[in-house]
Formats: sequence, structure tokens, C-alpha cells
Amino acid sequence: MPINKKKLKCNHAYIDAANLDKGTARLGWRVDYRKLYTWLYDKFDIKRAYIFMGYMPQYDRLYDKIRNAGFLLKYKEVTAGSNGQIKGNCDSDLVLRASRDVYESVFDKAILVSSDGDFSGLVKYFAEIGKMSSVVSPNSKCSVLLMNTGAKITYLNDVRDFVRLD
Repeated sequence: MPINKKKLKCNHAYIDAANLDKGTARLGWRVDYRKLYTWLYDKFDIKRAYIFMGYMPQYDRLYDKIRNAGFLLKYKEVTAGSNGQIKGNCDSDLVLRASRDVYESVFDKAILVSSDGDFSGLVKYFAEIGKMSSVVSPNSKCSVLLMNTGAKITYLNDVRDFVRLD
């Protein structure tokens, strides 16, 4: 009798690091990246998890921890605004990578970790072509633009006991 082999999934997570960090910090907790990777793997069957962030050399040890947790880091050069605030906006890099991956058919479903409505077009498109799994919002302040896409939204704060830094 032949063995029924379940098709292995190849889902990818695309993570807006600044939105993740600021979203959970507003709620008074920090993410443990190893726990987050494990949770994404268990919940969404991810095989790759890209995390997009601005690069600052003084955080190299943190970047090593995130990489060692299983994430693929994608950096953007940071700049200082006129008010001195550091900016490393990676939204376009995330959209480009996810679009490239769907074009090259390298994943089954996408998971977006962000509350940013700027990603609503990407989420809508992925939903239209059957490639969207879920949006993971770092907090309950998820953009109405993302909520209006009809995508399933998981609130990270609801599972903070599984993913927070102790």
C-alpha cells in the first residue's frame, strides 16, 4: 500500500523590523527572535523568514542573534532626517523581494509581519492570486488599509506569551 505523502509547504514570511519593534514596544514588551521564528514555523509552516531593517554597525551583535534565530536579514542604509532622527525605511525593499519571489514561484503562501497600510496593495495582490496566508500585526493598531484587504490578521500581542523576550 503506497504511503500518502503530504505536500510539504514552502511559505515565506516578510517582516518589517521597525514596525515589529515599535509595535510591540508600544505594548510594553520585546520580541524574542528565536521564539518568533519558532512560532512562525509552527503556525505558518514557514521555510524562509526575511526581516527588513536599517543597518547600523553598533547593532551587529543584535543582527547576529536575529540571524542565528533563523532569519534572513535584508539591510537598508540608514539616513538621518533634518531633525536628526535615524530613518531606514525598508518598505519598498520588502515589496520588491516579495514580488520577486512570487514572480519566480519560490513560495506557496506569504506571511506579512507588519501593521503598515503601505503594504495593502501587496496583500491585496497576493490574495487575488492565492498567495496570501496571513498578516501578523505587532499590535491592535493595525492599519485599516490592511484590515480592508480581507486578509486573515493575527495579532502578535495575542500570542505574546509564546514570542516575548523574558
